[in-house]
Amino acid sequence: MAEGDEVSNKHIIFRDYVTGFPKESDMILSSNKIQLKVPEGSKSVLVKNLYLSCDPYMRGRMNKIPPGYVSSFTPGSPILGFGVSKVIDSGHPDFKEGDLVWGITGWEEFSIIWPTDILIKIKYTDVPLSYYTGLLGMAGLTAYVGFHEICSPKKGEYVYISAASGAVGQLVGQFAKLMGCYVVGSAGSNEKVNLLKTKFGYDEAFNYKEEPDLNVALKRYFPEGIDIYFENVGGPMLDAVLLNMRLKGRIAVCGMISQYNLEKLDGVQNLFNLISKRIRMEGFMIFDYYHLYPQFLELTHQYIKAGKIFYVEDTVEGLEKAPAALIGLFTGSNVGKQVVVVARE
Repeated sequence: MAEGDEVSNKHIIFRDYVTGFPKESDMILSSNKIQLKVPEGSKSVLVKNLYLSCDPYMRGRMNKIPPGYVSSFTPGSPILGFGVSKVIDSGHPDFKEGDLVWGITGWEEFSIIWPTDILIKIKYTDVPLSYYTGLLGMAGLTAYVGFHEICSPKKGEYVYISAASGAVGQLVGQFAKLMGCYVVGSAGSNEKVNLLKTKFGYDEAFNYKEEPDLNVALKRYFPEGIDIYFENVGGPMLDAVLLNMRLKGRIAVCGMISQYNLEKLDGVQNLFNLISKRIRMEGFMIFDYYHLYPQFLELTHQYIKAGKIFYVEDTVEGLEKAPAALIGLFTGSNVGKQVVVVARE
């Protein structure tokens, strides 16, 4: 295979907008032909995709949604998401053949990417490249921003994280422990609960599916209340947390995975606690914080090399397995960050 060759390009096509729980059949494996060269005069970049990221926010893109969050997927076109890629050809002066990058790419073997401001060059290759789908990519930066920038943590504070074994949650807990906080996480299986306590160093963890009353469960683990809640779930979990927050607590709203597949969303009943307890609750979009990526990268890379941060990935091999891997996020079948291996360079 040489630059300029025409090759087959497998891709995952988004069939049409989805109502309710998504199915594998909403995504179609197909192929076309692609020239391994950027169009003449173009400043685009042609990449070979190596690793693709499955992320809960992608469910929202399966809806026909108004502008303001992220754009909808286009029916009949490839799914888009974060990935790690290798530059095959470039018409842009900032990228050259052989560069490794992470950013938004297509769910396909090869992608032509423009504009290129959605790509970040990979600086460190002494860690697994797949880490740039999670730990050193969007998920890691999300954990860093949500915890350090939104929540302004202090040593000794009480921190609670829902969906704590996921791509973001597992890192928030470790950042909190490195700050000297008391950390509790919840997850959806006993296997994941054990992972939180033995691998990620959480002080306590519980299986929310085994708790008949989330308010009672949180009072058991936080008898003095919660200072910081990192919100990944929404719905009844958020309602229970609001009852257990301490005065001047902070809530970083990262995601609400319990709501993504519902046609009628759960209401939240306990919002008055925001007033009575002077709680600051703030949602955030990671694209607003890309300017912090360099300092996040340096800090987190040092933590990895020093053995102070651990990361668990759930890896599947082959582009054709990507739809099932994405659907699995919403049933909790993944353990850790869900990664699809398309190619290994």
